[in-house]
Amino acid sequence: MSGGGSQARERRQAYLLVMPAVLVLAVVALYPVLAAIWLSLHRFILVFGERRFTGLANYVYLFGDARFWSALANTAYFTAVAVTVELLLAVPLALLLNRSFPGRGLLRASVLVPWAIPTVVSARLWAWMFNPDYGLINRLLGGADINWLGAPGYALHAAILVDVWKTTPFVALLVLAGLQGIPEDLYKAARVDGASTWRQFRAITMPLLKPALLLAVLFRSLDAFRVFDAIYVLTEGGPANTTETLSIYAYKTLMRSGDFGYGSALSVMTFLCVVLLAVVWLKWLGREEGRR
Repeated sequence: MSGGGSQARERRQAYLLVMPAVLVLAVVALYPVLAAIWLSLHRFILVFGERRFTGLANYVYLFGDARFWSALANTAYFTAVAVTVELLLAVPLALLLNRSFPGRGLLRASVLVPWAIPTVVSARLWAWMFNPDYGLINRLLGGADINWLGAPGYALHAAILVDVWKTTPFVALLVLAGLQGIPEDLYKAARVDGASTWRQFRAITMPLLKPALLLAVLFRSLDAFRVFDAIYVLTEGGPANTTETLSIYAYKTLMRSGDFGYGSALSVMTFLCVVLLAVVWLKWLGREEGRR
């Protein structure tokens, strides 16, 4: 009986210790989500003082809104291209940083500088470099006359370049952590067996690095899908909404148009897309762990 009473007291103490964190999460995370869902069920235009319950009318309109689908396509394209390029650049960078050579610590620190710079600051720096009149990019291209942020064919790719420059160090850091978790004895045994460097990379590094790569893709996909600040500073969603993502469209609807009902519906759909993306990647991660 005493053992059971002791376990019950320990459980109560554990609940009491966890309760403050649960309350903070409920206030900071859960309440805004529920409030957004509730607002999305209303026609709420602040300028006109209009607020009435409309049920799912905002969502019905949303699925027929061509601008929503355009923003979703821009967001998906931005996420897919940016994350793919970051992964392709991060793997060789992490392999380099994992080697032993003089000045490795300095190189590791310098690589993290783009990631450490606030996004708004880095986006403003790149906006100056992309300027068609006095920007560095056109000067490096021999005086080319390209309006990087004003031409529909270039603007989204310019934003992707900024994101790749800033977040590739973060992906490389995650990959580096995975590399350092691979036992050195495996490479020693492979070298004894006469395996080439390429063979070691294919048979040892990539299979054991796969969980770290999937985790990096998960983190970056979730972050890239809700991108706002970098693109907003660069183009504010223009030209002609070609760089408008879901977050930017929701912001414009909420803050510029004052339509809190439809803007909340857009925010909820963005949230649901991120949750769906997280569930898919987590299931994939779980499947990979099960195979291992």
